[in-house]
Amino acid sequence: MADKKDEKKGGGKAWIGALALCTLVAIGTGAGLGLYLMTSVEKAVDQKTREAQEHEKATKVLNYSGDLTLRSVGSVVTNLAEPADSWIRLESSVVFKTGSLPTPDITVAEIKADIVAYLRTLSTAQIEGASGLQHLREDLNERVALRTKGAIRELIVEALVVQ
Repeated sequence: MADKKDEKKGGGKAWIGALALCTLVAIGTGAGLGLYLMTSVEKAVDQKTREAQEHEKATKVLNYSGDLTLRSVGSVVTNLAEPADSWIRLESSVVFKTGSLPTPDITVAEIKADIVAYLRTLSTAQIEGASGLQHLREDLNERVALRTKGAIRELIVEALVVQ
C-alpha cells in the first residue's frame, strides 16, 4: 500500500510539472506572438503614414502664393430689405497682392460700405440655402473687383448670421 501512495504522489508531481511546463510554453508563445503582431502593426502604420504624406505632397495645389495679403473687413451688421425686421451679420476678409493697393485701409472701408449697401437690397429668400450663399459670394466678389479694378483677388466670407 505504501507503494501506491508513493506512485500517487509522484504522479501528482509529474502532473503539476507538466501543467507548469505547458503554462510556460503558453506564456512564451503569447509573448512572442504579441511582439510579432506589435511590430507588424507598427510597420503597417508607418507605411500608411508615408504613403499619405507622399500622396498629400503630390496632390497639394496652392491657390495662393507667398506674396498675398489677407486683410479682415470686419463685421458688417445691417437690416435686410425683406422682411424689414430681419438682420444680417457678415464677417469677411479680402485677399490681395501685397503692394497692389496704395491705401489698403481706405479700400477696406470702401468695401465695407459697399457690402452694407448691397446687403440692404437683399431678402432672406435670396440668401437661403447653399445656392443662395454661393450667389451672395459671387455678387460680393464682383462688387469688390469693380471697386478695386481687379486688385483684390477674392472676398472670403468667414461668417454669416441672419436673424
